[in-house]
Amino acid sequence: MDLQNSDAIVFMGSNMAECHPVGFKWPMKAKAKGATLIHVDPRFTRTSAMCDQYVPIRSGTDIAFLGGLVNYILTNKKHFEEYVLSFSNAATLINAGFKDTEENDGFFSGYNAQTRAYDRATWQYQTSKAPERVPEPSSTGETKEGGVGTPTQPVAGSVKGVNFAALVANRLPGVPLQDKTLNDPNTVFQILKRHYARYTPEMVEKICGTPKELFIKVADTLIANSGRDKTSAFVYAVGWTQHTTGVQLIRTAGLVQLLLGNIGRPGGGIMALRGHASIQGSTDIASLYNIHPGYLNVPDAAKTHDTLLNYILTETQPTSFWSNTPAYVVSQLKAWFGDNATADNDYLYDTLPKITGDHSHLPVMVEMSQGKIEGMILTGQNPATSLNAGFQRNAMAKLKWLVVLDFFETESSVFWKHADADPTDIKTEVFFLPAAHIAEKDGSMTQTQRTIQFHKKAADPPGDARSDLFFWYDLGLRLKKLYAAGRPGAKNLDGIKNMTLDYAPDPADVADWIHKDEPSALKIFKEINGYDYKTKNPLNSFANLASDGSTACGAWIYTGMLQLVNGQVVNRGEMLPGKNDGWVSPNWGWAWPANRHQLYNRASADPAGDPWSAKKKYTYWDAAAKTWKNDAGDGIDFTLTKAPATPANATGVGVAFHDGASPFLLKKDGKGWLFAYEGLSDGPIPTHYEPWESPVKNLLYKQDRNPITKIYDVPGNKYNEFAGTQFPTVITTYRLTEHHLSGTMTRWLPWLAELMPELFVEISPELAKEKDIANGEYLRVITERGTTEARALVTKRLRPLTVNGAIVHQVGMPWHWGYQGIATGDVANNVTSFVADPNVSIHEGKAFTCRIEKGRARA
Repeated sequence: MDLQNSDAIVFMGSNMAECHPVGFKWPMKAKAKGATLIHVDPRFTRTSAMCDQYVPIRSGTDIAFLGGLVNYILTNKKHFEEYVLSFSNAATLINAGFKDTEENDGFFSGYNAQTRAYDRATWQYQTSKAPERVPEPSSTGETKEGGVGTPTQPVAGSVKGVNFAALVANRLPGVPLQDKTLNDPNTVFQILKRHYARYTPEMVEKICGTPKELFIKVADTLIANSGRDKTSAFVYAVGWTQHTTGVQLIRTAGLVQLLLGNIGRPGGGIMALRGHASIQGSTDIASLYNIHPGYLNVPDAAKTHDTLLNYILTETQPTSFWSNTPAYVVSQLKAWFGDNATADNDYLYDTLPKITGDHSHLPVMVEMSQGKIEGMILTGQNPATSLNAGFQRNAMAKLKWLVVLDFFETESSVFWKHADADPTDIKTEVFFLPAAHIAEKDGSMTQTQRTIQFHKKAADPPGDARSDLFFWYDLGLRLKKLYAAGRPGAKNLDGIKNMTLDYAPDPADVADWIHKDEPSALKIFKEINGYDYKTKNPLNSFANLASDGSTACGAWIYTGMLQLVNGQVVNRGEMLPGKNDGWVSPNWGWAWPANRHQLYNRASADPAGDPWSAKKKYTYWDAAAKTWKNDAGDGIDFTLTKAPATPANATGVGVAFHDGASPFLLKKDGKGWLFAYEGLSDGPIPTHYEPWESPVKNLLYKQDRNPITKIYDVPGNKYNEFAGTQFPTVITTYRLTEHHLSGTMTRWLPWLAELMPELFVEISPELAKEKDIANGEYLRVITERGTTEARALVTKRLRPLTVNGAIVHQVGMPWHWGYQGIATGDVANNVTSFVADPNVSIHEGKAFTCRIEKGRARA
């Protein structure tokens, strides 16, 4: 919605007009008001057609392009100086021992070739001396001179009687040192200038294949539409994420936006478009293996997480908003275990399993292929058509049992039809459970703007189809009953035996429906929101959460979506927009946290608290009232009464450590990070590396590829030769308007199947001529993993690019097809591989290599 306020928008890694057509109305509103729209993409799409500038790029080279923007801004001194100096860490001094990729041929200091990992010691801030720690007694009464939780003195005992506030205050670090002149060579600003010095327009053209003139036009447009009076935005989707440098790629856009002053301001920022309606919600409520709801880390056997006290002191950041972690963690345990969770038993923290490494999808499927996993439950997922699909189908053939909960009979539910084995030899027992559709159940969705909307059931599902909620609720009840009296050979049952599942529906709520035992989505909603444990009243704010067991909360970031107003519970997720709702329509749904639509919006005012301009007035300091205000009604993402001139407090805890001109309250120093000294495994500054499979070598460094890419050297996952001649063509995958993901919800529908009935590959007229392929003929896409057959769509939407003086061809292939449903076709992901970003383990499906040949894969 905020995109309508942008003066320029860059779509990159996104085809918003086709993949998010409803949301695309907001950029079109911006365009109607005079905004410039730019599309940087390997393909000319409907998004390109609606933009003022279309800029071609070789897939997988986005960091070179964005790094070029950073260099162009800095070289021409076009950064928003006052914003950068006050709100970013540009002036902060980095350890003098830090070495950049420019000095180490593509490696940062701290790289270990044996472990393929970085030691981040030289990436750290220079700081003043930390305050002396006060000796702390352990639960045994012994005084720990080093302080509780220091590496040499691990924590002992429970949290009973612990003063978390005092323990957190006793762990304050030193204050980051700065040079406000930005002249010191160890400042982030100078390091950034050196790092990107060679990312010139000429180098961008050599690497990306983007004509220099088009690149400069993009840079000049962004600069002209940023500053005090104007703001620009970036819009991306999985075209940025699915790379071996995906996290760093998105961070590069963050650097551009910080330098131009476009973060925390209306019409600015970076908009992440999600894959479907509630991917944001599934991330928040933690479908990932390594986080609990509200982005709390899962206990980890490799960290100091042995006890609850260990965990809290390890995870709590004393100098950011995360200083409140004790309240978030204890409240979450109280929500899960209810009366059974007390300070005496550490709120049953010890019943939680600890992760022992990377348990994300790729390594799990590798272990499955090796026969190490006996069973799998699939709900809303279809790995039989996912990356390196043949490998995954063969892996599932090693299972003893498979449960599939879905609307239709997916490819995964009948994987044995296309596994490399005789179906009679596959012993996997498959249980297919019919699922209710979204209109057939209550629930909520959290969309890309973090806005939560509650929806109610409209109709009964057919037959015995049930909601996802029912499946997991019923399974939980059955396990509790099964384990109530113990079970021979079973271990660590206390967590299951003691978990709360108080979601039985009220009779009136299910009176009109066939099934009377569906769990109450609203009761689950209330648990996620949080409530006072004694009164059971919902909490209006995460500020009400406590670390003493008096509050329960499933996910602290969602606290406030249910509120007690005049004795009545109000579901903010059901609220409708009012008239004249201003910048962000604060009454339409509810945005976490605390209905703050524009995160870090303190940055929308200058260091003194005044609006940067009347045109972009948003959050500002009212000196007379001594408070921050937002006339549009958006939540203030800052301490409400903290004056702009408030100095930093070296002994302050949480955001009190920051001064009044530090908007980024979730960061330890309150600044936007141009240099990330922690949090990333592959470097503090984004760096261009070639995709794992590329037809060309890296023109910037001897190190061609991300050195700590997650690779899987297992049978069935062979990689194409790097910079070789056997697989010379760059390929990217994408989505269509007419189909959704693997096609389970669309290829079974006759109308949509008729609109897009068959798999195709877009190739340029030049490549088609070279391969003697006519439009509509069959072709084969070939890699080391397999072959995919498709029709040729010969089009000028994809053109050859000149990369370092040589012609490089690109092709594009949608990935919605499979062997089930009405519209069937070959599986695009037969040719992709298991190779992943080292930070988040997402696969690289948007840039790899292939060979195109004429003809069918099968006679």
